[in-house]
Amino acid sequence: MLGWALTFLVIALVAALFGFGGIASASAGIAQILFFVFIALFVIAMIARAFRGRTP
Repeated sequence: MLGWALTFLVIALVAALFGFGGIASASAGIAQILFFVFIALFVIAMIARAFRGRTP
């Protein structure tokens, strides 16, 4: 999922470079949403792992 967020970020940067504001804005929004979903899932996974008591 982090890979998708980075992909949309690159698309947003390229679109902004060429002056496509609408596409850049939409891609940046999607990248931001995917990044926060990734962070939330990562935190949930770490909490679940801590409660299970597994060692790294």
